[in-house]
Amino acid sequence: MAASPSVSTFTSADAPVLVADIGGTNARFALADISGARPTVREAHSLPNADFASLQHAAEHYLERTGARPKRAAIAVASPVNTDEIRLTNRAWSFNQRELRQALALDELRMVNDFGAVAWAVPALQGEDRVHLYGPVEALGAGPVSVLGPGTGLGVGLLVGSEAAGWHVVETEGGHASFAPLNAEEEAIARWLAARHGRVSNERLLCGHGLSCIDAVLRGEPTGREAVLRSPAEVVRLALDGHDQAARRALARFCAVLGSVAGDIALTHGARCVTIAGGMVPRFLPFLRSSAFRERFLAKGRFVAYLEAVAVQVVTHPYPGLLGAAMSMRETGGR
Repeated sequence: MAASPSVSTFTSADAPVLVADIGGTNARFALADISGARPTVREAHSLPNADFASLQHAAEHYLERTGARPKRAAIAVASPVNTDEIRLTNRAWSFNQRELRQALALDELRMVNDFGAVAWAVPALQGEDRVHLYGPVEALGAGPVSVLGPGTGLGVGLLVGSEAAGWHVVETEGGHASFAPLNAEEEAIARWLAARHGRVSNERLLCGHGLSCIDAVLRGEPTGREAVLRSPAEVVRLALDGHDQAARRALARFCAVLGSVAGDIALTHGARCVTIAGGMVPRFLPFLRSSAFRERFLAKGRFVAYLEAVAVQVVTHPYPGLLGAAMSMRETGGR
């Protein structure tokens, strides 16, 4: 993939802002210039969370590696951010915002939900940063825009406002809404997951581990700890290779459920556009196009025509969370 124009050489005389996108698996860091109409980021690095004891430890490693000493930071995390104490949903990391600011010698620390950050990135994306799937193709001028994406979990955010009047992001935990199976195969998957976890949310299916679980169900694996789970990367590879029937069925079911959930979220938000982000979907875009995603997205009874007018796109920018963290600092008074 060619480098995105959003990742560029730092030319501003202003001090850089530390931006970070902390997911359940990886911690991504960069330095951002937010002085222009569109933020630019440089020296983006992705660090495996498993290599570090805490967010502070990972951030200190990045700053030592780059030699930067920023005084402001915008950090996106995969968890709610409305309290001083932050605990990541899919990683055993927790921290106090005030203590982290002091430890990193920051004058300002701005926290944002990870898919809130992705939503902030949407207005800054260029044509080469996204792939259009369905619906209208005109440039995005106004919301609402539903933003969702499977990765370590299932993120959901909402972008409202317009280019003319300004944008605002509503952070949500919509990925934890209850899963609604629509056929016998999905009912079997829901029972399998319920036996392991109790309640079954959309996130239980629409994430990397969820794809592995769907594959396990279709291969007849038991619900207990003895179940053999193939990695999501392996399931995708085998599905695209075309010779593993269970893997292809698993990825097809994943895409179908994603379509249903995306359609539900679009109706809930009154969306004019649905933007799918995260690290998983760009790896199998042709498969997604040929799957039941579109059929399930539109299968909302009397609201088929409504959803046909909703644009659906996939973000291919390499670091939307970092771009969005920079945008959140810029657009909410961080300049």
